Amino acid sequence: MEVISTWTGSTACALQQALRMTNDDFADHLGVAVRTVANWHSSPATVPRTEMQSALDTAYERSSASVHRRFSLLIRPAPSVVEAQALRVAIAVVLRGDDVLLVCRRGDGELRWQFPAGMVKPGADPATVAAQETHGETGVHCRVREQLGERVHPVTGVVASYFLADHLAGDASNKDPLENVDVTWAPRTALTRFIPADQIFPPILSALEVAA
Repeated sequence: MEVISTWTGSTACALQQALRMTNDDFADHLGVAVRTVANWHSSPATVPRTEMQSALDTAYERSSASVHRRFSLLIRPAPSVVEAQALRVAIAVVLRGDDVLLVCRRGDGELRWQFPAGMVKPGADPATVAAQETHGETGVHCRVREQLGERVHPVTGVVASYFLADHLAGDASNKDPLENVDVTWAPRTALTRFIPADQIFPPILSALEVAA
């Protein structure tokens, strides 16, 4: 039986595949939201929180020998390296008057404020993903106004596409408590109190007229 020192989104999905479970079934098996399982698929480098590590340990240890064998095969490195499509995320910078929408995420033992974002699957429209993920995380409906640009994110290494959007409807609330701890409308003039200026994509600062 393989020993997993630290579960990631990738190894959690491998266990799901070894168990031959759908997202709904795997979420029910672990006692988590289906969105959490979906996030592991879209963000394979994600490291689940401590309690989730324990839940995955238990699910793996209680599975059958055939599941263990399938899991071992799934996590072995492929014999040849095939170039894969770069992971891409769509990020929404949503304005409501002089305020900008932020979410406070869990991760790596720290809490970080950032803009709503979601993984873009092959063939999906990044602008649509930005609006959908904003609603999924915060309950806010928004309309994309323009694309601010894209870059390889300096921390995660994924291709990040940034969109400026306008608030249409909905009160901001935390719709994804497993991933986020809070949601807020922050005064855009105070944005750098939440996110250090050197971590913000410069076109965002320009669009919001915030000094770096």
